[in-house]
Parts: sequence; structure tokens; C-alpha cells
Amino acid sequence: MNKLVLIILSILLPPLAVFLNNGAGKHLLINILLCIFFYIPGILHALWLVTRK
Repeated sequence: MNKLVLIILSILLPPLAVFLNNGAGKHLLINILLCIFFYIPGILHALWLVTRK
């Protein structure tokens, strides 16, 4: 996927960006929990996962 699209998705829908980047796994579960309890850490986690590669 295009990195710019993933960054925009990380801001708007963090779990979707994590799923498209890493698939279903522990990172997706962590991101969903972060988004449920605190939305901003979910965004930061998604941005970190998308931009680290």
C-alpha cells in the first residue's frame, strides 16, 4: 500500500491502517484496545507501526 494512504488511515481509522499494514495479530489487538480506551495513543501506535518499516 501507499505509505501516504496508510498515514492518513492511521489518523482517521487506526485499527484499519494497522490491519492493512501488519494483518490480524497482536499489533491489531493492541491498537483496538488503545483506541477503545484512549484514541490518541491508538493513533500514535498506528503511526509508529506504519512508519517504522
